[in-house]
Amino acid sequence: MTAPPRSETTARAVEFVADHLEAAEALGTSIAGLANDPDAFARALTVGLASLADPVHLEGQRRVAPGIGPVHGVRSPILAAVSRGFQDATRDDRATTILFLADRLFAEVELEARWFAFDMLGRTLREETERTWQLLRRAAREAADWITVDTLAHLYGTGIVAERYRWSELELLVYSPSRWERRLVGSTIATMSHVDRGRSRDPDIAARGLPLLANLMGDAEADVQKALSWAYRSLTAVDRAATEAALLDETDRAARSDDGFRAWVIRDTLTRLDPTIADTIRASLVGIRKRPGALATSSAAETAARFGALPDPSTVPEPPLR
Repeated sequence: MTAPPRSETTARAVEFVADHLEAAEALGTSIAGLANDPDAFARALTVGLASLADPVHLEGQRRVAPGIGPVHGVRSPILAAVSRGFQDATRDDRATTILFLADRLFAEVELEARWFAFDMLGRTLREETERTWQLLRRAAREAADWITVDTLAHLYGTGIVAERYRWSELELLVYSPSRWERRLVGSTIATMSHVDRGRSRDPDIAARGLPLLANLMGDAEADVQKALSWAYRSLTAVDRAATEAALLDETDRAARSDDGFRAWVIRDTLTRLDPTIADTIRASLVGIRKRPGALATSSAAETAARFGALPDPSTVPEPPLR
């Protein structure tokens, strides 16, 4: 069966969103009345999101994120409208109330409830910082798809830009056995260049971020590699000279060791580099390709191996939110 033209698909998506925006905002407003009953709130949200699902979008989500797990198929603008309606109706509610609602939504099966909760945690990050980070860490441990990870990355980036000692959150994740937690490192650094216009172009982001990316370069997982290249591309807007110097160093290492994992990441950044530097890198990496079954060559993987197998973070019992 031939897929419809892109223009036709886009037009249908725009029409679907326009037809459902009003109902989405109304859903957000209505569930605000259940803010003091987390179980009822979660049930109402789940039923409402199911009514706003688009089967075409559901099929697309499963195609672009294989193995994503249970989702309704709610389009992002519609989910944002639900969130907008809820936020408007709960503007005066305490952060603690919102925090415990987000905690309850983590127990829902479909991922849209979790993504909705991420918006809620964006509200609590300043007033309920430590408990919000407790939920952010849980979300990272439980993540199992790139959409969830990259959505979560914006919150991680916002929190780290606000409190620079939170870089330690990422410094630990480079050693995680979960590829999704390792991807979160790159995705977070990538988003930090635009989470706060006043502080997100601070060269310190590159100074702190580039060493973490270097630790992960050579990761064997494609999901991690994609986040690394995204992060390097983003950092060219923060400190171009330092980012290009780091990529030249990685190019030398890839060329010396015929490292296809590093080479793939570097090639994926070339469109954002100075053309002369990009040409030099391109020539140095000729013939270097990924090899199926090759082991990770990253410094982080080597360090983690010396400590032995770490437990899968998703199996660690969660303490209750207090």
